[in-house]
Parts: sequence; C-alpha cells; structure tokens
Amino acid sequence: MLYYLFEYLDKTLDIPGTGVFQYITFRSALALMLSLLLSTIYGKRIINFLRKQQVGETVRELGLAGQNEKAGTPTMGGLIIIFATLVPVLLFARLHNIYIVLLIVTTLWMGTIGFVDDYIKIFKKDKQGLKGIFKVIGQVGLGIIVGTVLYFNPAVTVRTDTGRTDIFRTSANTTVVLPAPIEEKSTATTIPFVKNNEFDYAELLAWTGEGYEKWAWLIFIPVVIFIITAVSNGANLTDGIDGLAAGTSAVSVLALGIFTFLSGNIIFSNYLNIMYIPNSGEMTVFISAFVGSLIGFLWYNSYPASVFMGDTGSLTIGGIIAVLAIAVRKELLIPLLCGIFLVENFSVVLQVSYFKFTKKRYGEGRRIFLMSPLHHHYQKKGYHESKIVTRFWIVAIMLAILSIVTLKLR
Repeated sequence: MLYYLFEYLDKTLDIPGTGVFQYITFRSALALMLSLLLSTIYGKRIINFLRKQQVGETVRELGLAGQNEKAGTPTMGGLIIIFATLVPVLLFARLHNIYIVLLIVTTLWMGTIGFVDDYIKIFKKDKQGLKGIFKVIGQVGLGIIVGTVLYFNPAVTVRTDTGRTDIFRTSANTTVVLPAPIEEKSTATTIPFVKNNEFDYAELLAWTGEGYEKWAWLIFIPVVIFIITAVSNGANLTDGIDGLAAGTSAVSVLALGIFTFLSGNIIFSNYLNIMYIPNSGEMTVFISAFVGSLIGFLWYNSYPASVFMGDTGSLTIGGIIAVLAIAVRKELLIPLLCGIFLVENFSVVLQVSYFKFTKKRYGEGRRIFLMSPLHHHYQKKGYHESKIVTRFWIVAIMLAILSIVTLKLR
C-alpha cells in the first residue's frame, strides 16, 4: 500500500526522495526490519493471548528427556509468522504482481489448513488433528491453483536471448550493450550442477509428436502438486524440537532470496548466465518479510520455547518454500537446499517401511533408528536438543551455501 502511495507522490507530485520506494532493495530492507519488530514486539502479545485461551500443547508420551516440561506451552505460534510476514508485504510490495499474489494466497491457504489441524487437536481434544486425507486434499488444491496460474497466466514468463540489442548501460565513456529479453511462456526449469542447465518439462511429451508443447500442463501441474505436498509435509515433520524448523527454514528461504533477486535482475542474470524471470524480483520483498518473521519467531521459540509454531506455522513454511522454489525455477534444487526436510521425511519413510517389512518377514518389527523423525533419534541417544538444533542449523547453512554455488559450479 505504501508502495502505491509513494509511487503517486513521486510521479505525480515529484516530491524529492519518494522515488526510493521504486527500489526492491530498499523495500526489502524495510520489510525485514518491520517483520522483525512485529514478530518480537507483538509476538509476546499473541503468546499471552494464546495462553489465556488455553491453547496449550498436548505432549504425547514418547520417553524423551524434558518432554513433560513442554506440556501446556502455547501452540499455534505460526500466527506470529503469518502476521509478521503479511503486514510488511501488504505495506511495501507491489500487490498487483502475480508472484506476490500467489505467495499471499499460499500463506493464507496453508495457514488455514494448519490452523484447523491445531484447532481440532486443542479444542476438540483429538490428538490426531485434521485427518490426513483432508490435509492432502488441501495441499493438492493449492498445487492445482499454483500450477495453473504459473502455467496459464500471461504475466509468468522467462527470457529468450536474441540478437536484439536495445538495452544500454553507460558507465563513464563506455556503453555496454546487453541482449534484450524476449518474454515467453515456458515450463523450463534449472538443473543444478549441469552446464547449459535448462530443462523443459514439455520435452517429456516430445514422443507424442508435433504440438506436444500445448500439453505440457499435464506434466507441470502434477509436479507442482507433488513438490508443495512433499515440502510442506517435510517442514511439518521437522517441527519437533525448539527452534529446529524455524531456524533451518530461515536459512533455506534466505538462499532462495538470493536466487530470486538475481533471477529478477537482467544485469545479474546475464552476467551469471542464468534464467531471467521478469517481475520475479518482487518476491524478494516477501522473502525479506518472511525471513524477518522466522528470526523474530525464534526469539520465543528457541530453547526453552515459550511458544510452538504448530501446524499453523510448519505447513505454511513448507508451502511458501515450495512455491518460491517453483516460481524462481529452482525446484530441482530443493533436495539439496532443503536437505534437512528431505532427511527428516526419509527417516520416517525408512523407519515405517523397514518396521513393516521385518514384521511381515520375521514376525517382529525392527527399527533402523531409535525413533523417527531423525532429530528424535539423536534425542534418544542422549544429545541435548539445543546441540541437535545447532548442528542441524550448521548443516542447513552448508547446504544453502552449496546451493548458491550452483550458480557458477556446473
């Protein structure tokens, strides 16, 4: 909203200094600072409100050290993340940008699913929460919306370089001529660590003959559905001990912010020889607000936690990360960038599969880990949860750096 106000003041009244709102970097910095302030200052008020409403965590007996002390800690803290993200976005982002619209819809959609799940657990006293089938339906529904918009909306385009040279940048007495972007619809994405690393999902249908490109949505939309479902569930499983999900997610989102800024800037994308995605740079404002809200949430969620994010937060975090990666054409980098989510998910799948297999074969179920997800395995081994969280953060930082290195390492 403030963006449009200052745009009017700059272009209509020509007030000095108001043009600074045209810069994504400036608005991103404001969004980051405001989200930090909102999450830390108003976060306490939200926690007190949740405590008055007796929105306390019901802890299952899992035999973990310090588990009983967590009983009664307010949950639904994801409301802090959602609030501290959306307010700066509404103030500083260009709300007519299709990517911003999609991210706002994602935040509200996944936040609602998570809120309903938490509500059933707390007020209906049903520890299972929202039935899994309804969660999946919600995730699939969001995937259909996001995939359809990204595929069919004319504002979602990528660059094709041609011989045209009508973009000029003058530095001193030197004029640099850059290739002009020809914007076109495409389902192209990026394959990490590969030279000439663009892959088009439509090519999977090349065997069907001429005109196969128009059926690319049959591949693209299911891929989007799968990614959103997988990443949101991965974030949900990672939210098991104080500060783990929020900290690792902040690192991943920050890396995505770098990708987004570079991909949305024609100068940097040309220099790095990466895909230029017009209008995608605006997502940097959203990402800044999101990172600020996650860091601010850690003020209260770090050990010992004063509040848990609940499914309201974890499902929202996963959904946003998935949509960001898809929008910036880096979804194939998710297994590396969100490696913590992947390992947590994989540990559960391995544990359950191996238990069922051994029970069927030997008549007694056996386990690979002491407990899954993986962070509980280390708790069972006697590690303090602060040490586990810190080490997971370090791994997340290493994975994020390696992901960024893929810009040049091919």
